[in-house]
Amino acid sequence: MKKTALIVLAEGFEEIEAVTPADVLRRAGINVTIAGLRKRSVKGAHGITFETDILFAEYKTLPDVVIFPGGMPGAENLASSLEVKELILRMNEEKKLIAAICASPAILLAPIGILDGLKATCFPGCEKNFGSSIEFVKQKTIQVDNIITSQGPGTAADFALKIAENLLGKPPADMIAQQMLYTL
Repeated sequence: MKKTALIVLAEGFEEIEAVTPADVLRRAGINVTIAGLRKRSVKGAHGITFETDILFAEYKTLPDVVIFPGGMPGAENLASSLEVKELILRMNEEKKLIAAICASPAILLAPIGILDGLKATCFPGCEKNFGSSIEFVKQKTIQVDNIITSQGPGTAADFALKIAENLLGKPPADMIAQQMLYTL
């Protein structure tokens, strides 16, 4: 069965952090759905408007991975959604992959408690939102258990390839990296 990914966009999201995982995962043959949190047409932090596949409320199954771009106020807008928080908790209960980049690990995931006791990374400076039980690491991308966190726009390819590796294995992820002329 084909693997599935859900990318949730809220107003003010970081464009590179949404497009890069969508592109890499689609190259890998993963069924990627991009959902707008409140509307189908969503404007990014840098004024680029995206037309999403569906509204977040229309997505009814649990994907293999849920991806949350950062950006401000995108991460704050995601964090203000009770439905997003419920999805994260369900995904974590099922040990399904949760991936957040930039401000989203600190603004969205940390307050829910799913990073407690773990190592995580985020956009430099946002770690002030990590509780004392979260160990901030200065790494481009880190995975602990079923949670992948990454630093920001410049680490979006690392982030996307780590997700692909989790869903398909290392050799297919390495092949995609090679095809993209990306050096791991």
